[in-house]
Amino acid sequence: MIFNLGQSINQPIKLPQKFDVELYIKREDKIHKHISGNKYRKLKYNLQEADKLGYTTLLTFGGAFSNHIAAVAFAGQKFGFKTIGIIRGEELEDKINDNATLQFAKVNGMHFKFVSRSDYREKNSDGFLQQLQKEFGKFYCVPEGGTNALAVKGCEEILSDSDTMFDYICCAVGTGGTISGLINSAKLHQQILGFPALKGDFLSSNISKFVTRSNWKLITNFHFGGYAKINVELIEFINQFKHMQDIPLDPVYTGKLMFGVYKLIEDGFFPKRSKILVIHTGGLQGIAGMNKRLKQKKLPLIK
Repeated sequence: MIFNLGQSINQPIKLPQKFDVELYIKREDKIHKHISGNKYRKLKYNLQEADKLGYTTLLTFGGAFSNHIAAVAFAGQKFGFKTIGIIRGEELEDKINDNATLQFAKVNGMHFKFVSRSDYREKNSDGFLQQLQKEFGKFYCVPEGGTNALAVKGCEEILSDSDTMFDYICCAVGTGGTISGLINSAKLHQQILGFPALKGDFLSSNISKFVTRSNWKLITNFHFGGYAKINVELIEFINQFKHMQDIPLDPVYTGKLMFGVYKLIEDGFFPKRSKILVIHTGGLQGIAGMNKRLKQKKLPLIK
């Protein structure tokens, strides 16, 4: 199976001259409209493995606005796999048409099973997976968020030889797969900074399963209260960034990442003349769902 899509580019970010650093963003979101950023990287070798082993069905897990669910559905449709999404939240079953992510996945052929949040927490248990096999038959299981050893292998390909000029590589962190790949493939002089999109101290142990190097650090104070939490300050930053740089950011991952990088630059965290590369991991499909929530709360929308 050939699973090659588009290519990313490094785009310079204009900063005030008083900040004596160079900032670039790697536009992984440009790889593909629907299988963009780290989702492409994580799925590449998993789909090749599923094809090699003779699987015709992919089963995976996610929430109502999951970038991963949307990407797996489209990839399955494009490369000839049936797809099954185990979705967190039984109450969503009657609300598919009100949810842009689930509607997109459904249009691309994904079959859903909605489970309670308590059952969803058992998604990695042998008993739960055996029950799914009885219900759906043989399937290739892609973990929530796509992170496993094959996903990390794909994310190791994010950095290329042209990126050796950078001193710092910055990325958003969800399940830990993307940063693990970056840690493994970084050059000796490069420091990897991860910006978790959710609260909790479990990410370090997740990442440590896939890496042996110590060239990384998690910056944990830019999650804005937790996963998919957002406020007016972040919305205004995302909108201003798009206006100034002509680059869209999503509110769950890359918006918080870039907000954090800007704050570190302003606070003098990076030594003078540092070269910084931020990884744009895509996820822009989530903007529609977030704007629906923001509209209900009478908050500004993401442009």
